[in-house]
Amino acid sequence: MPTERLFACSVAKVMLWMTTTVGFAHDQVPGAKQQQPIAIVGATIHAVDQPVIAGGTLLFEDGIISAVGKEVDLPSGTRVIQAEGQHLYPGLIEAMSDIGLREITAVDATVDSQERGNVNPNVQALAAINPDSELIPVARAGGVLIAMAAPQGGWLRGQTSVIQLDGWTVPEMELRSPAGCIVSWPAMFPAGKNAAERAERHEQKIRELDEWLARARHYAAARLAAPQQTATDLRLDSLVPVIEGKLPWIVEANLQRQIESAIVFAQRQGLRLIIYGGYDAEQCAPLLRKYDVPVIIGAIYRLPLRRHDAYDAPYTLPARLRDVGVRFAIAGEGAGYPGGASNARNLPYHAATAVPFGLTREEALRAISLSAAEILNVDSLVGSLTLGKHATLFLATGDILETESNVTQAFIQGREVDLRSRHTQLYRKYLQKPRQ
Repeated sequence: MPTERLFACSVAKVMLWMTTTVGFAHDQVPGAKQQQPIAIVGATIHAVDQPVIAGGTLLFEDGIISAVGKEVDLPSGTRVIQAEGQHLYPGLIEAMSDIGLREITAVDATVDSQERGNVNPNVQALAAINPDSELIPVARAGGVLIAMAAPQGGWLRGQTSVIQLDGWTVPEMELRSPAGCIVSWPAMFPAGKNAAERAERHEQKIRELDEWLARARHYAAARLAAPQQTATDLRLDSLVPVIEGKLPWIVEANLQRQIESAIVFAQRQGLRLIIYGGYDAEQCAPLLRKYDVPVIIGAIYRLPLRRHDAYDAPYTLPARLRDVGVRFAIAGEGAGYPGGASNARNLPYHAATAVPFGLTREEALRAISLSAAEILNVDSLVGSLTLGKHATLFLATGDILETESNVTQAFIQGREVDLRSRHTQLYRKYLQKPRQ
């Protein structure tokens, strides 16, 4: 579906929701542009790419981190935030989500995460993001300030977008878009009556995908040779950056045969590959290491996929991947973990669950910050508290991996964001109930 039509459908759905649903959008005002230098003083600074600094100072100007350390000279007119006893972190990154695309699963008018048909590489998640989603403030309140929104449905699903979780409009939220082309690899293994039929159908799906990429290569060559004579094809146009290696091929795959098949396909086609899901990634470690294929683990809170798997197999996966030298990040969504964007707030607790099962706290924090930024190719901008990076960060009362810790202040590119949400409104409401 053309981007213009997708956007029109998105607007129509939002308008329908507005006319049929009470409280269709949050009332938090997006943060204003930073007007003066801001220094956070006295906090325990978790830079992620450097050792922890106790009682340190972080200075940011014009939305960019300009100084980090124990002793920092502050410019005249600096706003000072005294943060003794608090912890300072880079904004957490939800590496796979449908936030902004899905609100209430049971209300179709609020769901714009997929389009009709199975082959939609031209679908752009960014075109359908709803900046007024009620779920965005809820995620921010948990320290999640960045997310990769991805379309769903079909097998060649479309283009993902890395967004900042604050802004009046979608362009204000955009950090990197498109960020990749997502494909469902289980769809490459259709069901059949027997092994021979399943193998034949698998080969047919692979040939179909081969044909799409071959057509994209011919299309790119034709556009280069005779742009005026070559009609625009949005689906092929969207595949050109993938075959040129400018965008990663993000494959949803959990089983060993799926992961290995995806790696073989990507190498044969010369594609940059990212695995999302990765339940059996440990068994594929030699191939993943050889071709430097990173894994976005699709949630830690999920059941084992097979009856004979250890009960804690999902919990130990991050540590097992670390031990075999596979790069990974942790996402808060995945097979067996329903709810989608409404559960983005739980991202730090997915990482925390991996700690008693083998990860260190530092590794767990990295898996939802800098490692995610590296895999999504935004690490030059976000993911750590480093000089020159965006001032996308937050203060918490304690270790963000602990459920008792609360986020007290947050900034996205230096803009202070509102931490109120539907959850805090309901909390204040029901505080009054016993008093009345």
